[in-house]
Amino acid sequence: MLFHLDKNRKNTLPVHMKKLTKILFVLGCSYLLAASSGFAADYLSITTDNANVRTGPGTNYPASMELFKGYPLKIVKKQGEWYKVTDFEKDSGWVHKSIVKKADSVIVNAKKSINMRSGPSTKNSIVADVERGVVLIRMSQEGKWTKVRHSSGTTGWVYNPLLWP
Repeated sequence: MLFHLDKNRKNTLPVHMKKLTKILFVLGCSYLLAASSGFAADYLSITTDNANVRTGPGTNYPASMELFKGYPLKIVKKQGEWYKVTDFEKDSGWVHKSIVKKADSVIVNAKKSINMRSGPSTKNSIVADVERGVVLIRMSQEGKWTKVRHSSGTTGWVYNPLLWP
């Protein structure tokens, strides 16, 4: 019997049903939280040079920025075949799905420049000095360090907090 009828009380669920209801509620909330935070962390990279970022989701909207191949962007919203995106400086706009791919790049997000090193430690030698806003291809990660490649072919390691995303 699922319900117990008592003249002094309203219909109530048995204890095991109350526990099951609480468990299902907690699982449902956990799923929604995971799904929404997973979407919020999606990043894209521009696939072509001279890519237009528009003020709205369509080619009838004016371009507000022009980006180059590899430039990383964070997805804020999706509308049809368009993504509302933001960059490392919090500039935003809309890009068409045909000019982006799943992100494989990062951008230097330091006040001025950073050291690219021969290994994942400050004890390793400096391979290059990389300016703020330079795009690098992410190759691998080890702890708090990311191995990257510059378009010139130079490879090295950069401390993660100095990169976006």
